[in-house]
Amino acid sequence: MAIEQPEQTVWQGKFITAKVKGKWEYVSRSRGIKAAVILAIDAENHVILVEQFRVPLGRPCIELPAGLIGDHGEDEDATDAAARELEEETGYRAARMESLGEYYSSPGMVSESFTLLRAHGLTQIGPGGGVDGEDITVHRVPITGIGQFITESRARGLGIDVRLLMLLGPVFLTGE
Repeated sequence: MAIEQPEQTVWQGKFITAKVKGKWEYVSRSRGIKAAVILAIDAENHVILVEQFRVPLGRPCIELPAGLIGDHGEDEDATDAAARELEEETGYRAARMESLGEYYSSPGMVSESFTLLRAHGLTQIGPGGGVDGEDITVHRVPITGIGQFITESRARGLGIDVRLLMLLGPVFLTGE
């Protein structure tokens, strides 16, 4: 059921826009910017994760590598952005990127979507760490130990990005 009321922009910045439509208040990406999120699992079944400080949380967060598509003004697609972000953030290069579809982060309050891409054929080409002072820490975690890693990260006071639920799914579903 669509809400038949006009959308109003309350505030707009370089990257986000606050909007109101009827009783709903929500945020969208400015200028139609979208994101690319990368699921990178190497040949030894380790997932490549990143840890970086997130201002809205006031603390570091464990996440899948990700970034904005075309955030530097260039005309790029999700696959190109994912490849660029994977290398910048983690120091890994993928032989191939596979799109796993478009998803929405938190559709009750944010209209932002992201394309999830699976990185295949990983080769480490550098240390990662990000660009422009991002200060990213790269973690290579065995898939079989992801639950323990998340528990330990949470105990250290880190935030855990909701997208990591896909890695915990089998644990939650089977109870193992």
